[in-house]
Amino acid sequence: MTVTTAVPNVAEAVEATVASHLHPAASFDLADHPVPNGREEVWRFTPLRRLRGLFDGAPSDARLGWHANAVDGVTRREVTTAEAIALGVPAPVDRTSALAVANAGGAVLFEVAAGRELTEPLVIELHGDDADKLVYGQVVFKVGANAQATIVLRHTGSARYLSSVSLLVEEGAHLNFVGLQDWADDAVQVGHVGLKIGRDARVRTVTASLGGDLVRLTETTEYDGPGGELEQFGLYFVNAGQHIEHRLFVDHNEPHTRSRVDYRGALQGKGAHSVWIGDVLIRKVAEGINTYESNKNLVLTDGCRADSVPNLEIETGEIEGAGHSSTTGRFDDEQLFYLRSRGIPEDEARRLVVHGFFADIIRRIGVPEVEQRLLVAVEKELEIIVGLSSGSRTDPLEVQ
Repeated sequence: MTVTTAVPNVAEAVEATVASHLHPAASFDLADHPVPNGREEVWRFTPLRRLRGLFDGAPSDARLGWHANAVDGVTRREVTTAEAIALGVPAPVDRTSALAVANAGGAVLFEVAAGRELTEPLVIELHGDDADKLVYGQVVFKVGANAQATIVLRHTGSARYLSSVSLLVEEGAHLNFVGLQDWADDAVQVGHVGLKIGRDARVRTVTASLGGDLVRLTETTEYDGPGGELEQFGLYFVNAGQHIEHRLFVDHNEPHTRSRVDYRGALQGKGAHSVWIGDVLIRKVAEGINTYESNKNLVLTDGCRADSVPNLEIETGEIEGAGHSSTTGRFDDEQLFYLRSRGIPEDEARRLVVHGFFADIIRRIGVPEVEQRLLVAVEKELEIIVGLSSGSRTDPLEVQ
C-alpha cells in the first residue's frame, strides 16, 4: 500500500495568516468588530468618552443634505447594501464603519463611464443641520477603465456622522479625489475611506480636516493588480479642544505598485490634539514596489499634543525602496529670523511660514476654487494667534 502525504505550501499558509494589531481584519460582519474599550492599538489615541452612543448602533433615519453638480459622463443611483458589496467595495475596518454600512439603508453610487475624461470636477456637498442627530452614510465612487476624473466631497454643518466612502478605480483609470471636512465646531465624524486601485491605475487623494469637534478618518488602500500608483496628501489645522485623527493603511498586496504619503498639520490652543498613524504593509508577493510616507506637525502655541506614528511592515526584501519620516516642532527660528531681518513684522512672518508649510499640499489639489477656499480657511485659523483682522489681509489669493 502506498501512502501519499500532502506537503503543505508554507509560503501560502504564512501569507494567508499574516495578521497585525495595527490593522485588524476587515469584515462586513458587525460581530467581528466589538465595542472598543480604548486599550486596542487602533483606538488608544481616540477619546472614546466623546463618542458615547456611537458604538451602540442605534437606528436613525436622519440623512445629510445633498447637493451634487451634473457632470456629463457621470451617473448617480441608489443601490442596496448587498449590491454595493457585490461591486467589491473594501470591507469595514472598525465598528463605526461597519455600523455605517449596516445602518445607512444602502449606498449612493456615482459612476464615471469607462474611457470618459471629465471636463469639470464632480462636486458633492453633504450638509448636516443638527449636532445631536446621528447620521449613517455610505457613498461609492466607481471610475471605469481608462477614465479620468476629479471628484470633490465636502462636509459642512453639524451632525454626528458615521460614514463609509469607497473609491473603486479600474484598470488604467486616473482619479484625483479631494475630501474636505469643513464641519461646524460641534460636529463629530468617524469615517472610513476605502480605496481599491486597479492595474496601472493612478490615484491622487487630498484630505483636508479644518473643522469639527472630533474627526477620525481611517483611509485604507489595496491594489487590484500590478502597476497601480497612489499619492496621498493631507492637511489639518487643530484648534483648542479639537481632536483630529487620520489613520492610513496602504496594503502593497500586488507587485510593482507605488505609494507616496505626505500629511501636514498645525496645532494651536490648549487641548488641541492631532493623531496621524501611517501604516504600510509590503506583502511577500509585492516585489518591486516603492513606498514612502511622511508626516509633519507644526506646533504654534503651548498646550497642544501631536501624536505621529509611521509604521513599515516588510515581508520581502525584493523592493525598490521603502521609508518613512515624522517631525513635530515649533516655528523654524532661522526662517523667522530671515524674514524679520528683512523688515517683516513677527506676526506677518509667522503667517508666511505657516502658509508656506501648507502651500505645497494645497497646490496639488488641482481645483482652483477648492485651493482658494483652503487658503482662506488657513488664513482665518491664523487670525486666532497672529491677530490679523479681515481688513488687514493683503493675500492676493483670497476669495472675494
